[in-house]
Parts: sequence; structure tokens; C-alpha cells
Amino acid sequence: MTAAVVQSLRPRQWIKNILVFAGILFSKSLFDTAALSRALGAFFIFCLMSGTVYMLNDLRDREQDRLHPEKRKRPIASGALPKGIAVAWIAVMTPVLLAGAFGLNVKFGFTALAYMVLMASYVFLLKGVVILDVLIIASGFVIRAVAGAEVIDVSISSWLLICASCLALFLSLVKRRSELILLGKDARHHRKILEEYSPYLLDQMIAVMTASTLMSYTLYTTSVETVQKFGSRNLVMTVPFVIYGIFRYLYLVHQKGLGGSPETAFFKDRSMIVNAALYVSTVAILIYVK
Repeated sequence: MTAAVVQSLRPRQWIKNILVFAGILFSKSLFDTAALSRALGAFFIFCLMSGTVYMLNDLRDREQDRLHPEKRKRPIASGALPKGIAVAWIAVMTPVLLAGAFGLNVKFGFTALAYMVLMASYVFLLKGVVILDVLIIASGFVIRAVAGAEVIDVSISSWLLICASCLALFLSLVKRRSELILLGKDARHHRKILEEYSPYLLDQMIAVMTASTLMSYTLYTTSVETVQKFGSRNLVMTVPFVIYGIFRYLYLVHQKGLGGSPETAFFKDRSMIVNAALYVSTVAILIYVK
């Protein structure tokens, strides 16, 4: 039973919560012990919160998931995790995690509350509204980045919001496209909203967001605000890592069929892991080493 609960929390997808650390990295607070402790606490809370949302989603969609070639293996859909246990987890953990969030920082607590409300709205209502559905999914990523800044009491850069929004929307659209391709003609029977999309439409949106993500990050690294904050123009040197990461991901999606979940593509591809490590290392060196 414990294994089924853990599986329902989808620990492989917790890598998305690494966005919580964007604030501490780019605020030059990485070596501030107190700030790092709060950021780690925020990461832990968001891992369990996002896991609880996944469980709520699986509970809501269990009948549809049983018709899906992959999702039918999920614990709730397969019957490995009884409905009552799932309901009990959600009912108990939601207030506990929110209490923990407010205990870390009041602003962080309200951000965590906003995340839970938004995601619950998505699960029960907004996932059936075309375009808005992917915007809500993307908003979940942005809230993680905002929460990471809030918990250590640093100002939220408009560039942080823009870059996170573009990247998150890019990933959300790619995920929708992969679902549509995987399910083919049966897509609408598994998820009604998919009948509102087509591969062509999603490819157009993905192309727009690919360009927007690269452009916004490049402008961020060369902006006057960034140069003044870090005292250097060298952050632009990290742009090639971002370009490679996005292009590599598109390669994995179109050539290897790994677009269903970004975390799967990341963990299964050594080049993505190496590129991410080099990006973080380069950013740290450029920001912290003078």
C-alpha cells in the first residue's frame, strides 16, 4: 500500500519543483545558510503538494485512465490504491502542507495556497477549456518559481516571470501534442479536450513559444537590469546551453517519442542531464565567482 501511495505522488515528476531554486540562485543567495534551508523546505513542501495534486487528478480521472494505454497502470486506475486511501491522504495532507508553508513564510504560504486552488480548479473545471488548460498547467510552473523567491524574501524579477512563463507554456504545449499523437484517433475518447487540438495547431503554438523562450532568456541576460545586478555582461554565455536544451528536447519529442513527460525525457537522455549540469555550473560561476 505504501508503495502505491508513493507511486501516486509521482516522485519522478518532482524534478519540476527544482524551479523553486531559481530565486535563490539568481538572487546570489545560494550560500546563505538560512535562505538555503528555507528554499529546501519550500522544495520539499512543493514536492508533496504537487504529488497530492497528481493524486487528486488521478482520483478524478480514474475511469478515463483505465482506457489509456499507459495511464491505466497508475495505482488508482489499476486498483492498487483504494479510493478511500487516496481521499484520506488528500484530506489530511493538504491542510498539513499549507500549515507548513505558512510556517516557513507567510507570503510563501499564500503562494502555496494559490497553487493548490489553481490546480484544484484545473482538475475539476479548467482542464476542459481549450487553450486555458495549457495556460493553467504552465502557471503551475511559474508559481513554483515565484514561491522560491517569496520564501527567501527576495524581489521577484519580471524577467523571472517572463522566462518561466515562456518555458512552462512551451513544455505544456509539447505535452499536449505528445498525448494527441500517442492516442491518435482515440484521443477524444480518453480526454475530451484533445478533440479541440490538432498536431498542426500545436506545432504552430510550439514554434511561437520556442522562439519566445529563447528570445526572452537572451534579452534577460543582456538587459541593463541584469548587467547592473551581477556586474557583468557574461551571463549571455549561458544562452547556448538554453538553445541546446530546447532543441535537444524537440529532437527527443519528434524523433524519440519522449514528449509525454519532460522528466522522462530528462532522465532518459544523458545529453540533457549533462547540458543542465553545465548550465547550472556556468551560471553559478558567472554569478558567484569574481
